[in-house]
Amino acid sequence: MIINPNWVSGFVDGEGTFYVGFNKQPEMVLGIQVLPEFRVVQHQRDIKLLHALKDFFKAGVVRRNHEDRYELRIRNLQHLQEIIIPFFDQYPLLTQKKFDFIKFKKIISILTAGKIDKEKILEMIEISSLMNRKNKVKTLQLKKEIMDKDMTLRP
Repeated sequence: MIINPNWVSGFVDGEGTFYVGFNKQPEMVLGIQVLPEFRVVQHQRDIKLLHALKDFFKAGVVRRNHEDRYELRIRNLQHLQEIIIPFFDQYPLLTQKKFDFIKFKKIISILTAGKIDKEKILEMIEISSLMNRKNKVKTLQLKKEIMDKDMTLRP
């Protein structure tokens, strides 16, 4: 299946998601794992389209999302930085999703700029809380926990 880059941008405008999750991970330097991902979810009847998008981007995995839905998910930071961001910079989104992309791009920039400290984690949580469904309870609770305790670097 040959797909056009303009079509991809339009399709992602309707069906894609730029998401950043945060998990408590004691083995991480600050105890927080940052998980940015680009995702497109479709019913299993359209799984070939997800594979075509995977081939188009030359990145990601296609896997079951939930019940009869599958997803193309790209989590590799290098792929996000070198493939996904340049693509959507060149073929911009037109809907409200473009603002989520701009926030996503900022988080990727923070992650790839160097050492992550408490302030950068808090900044990424703040940016993420304004993406997609706003006022995410779990994310905002994590932010409160970080602010309430002294998170120092672990050896």
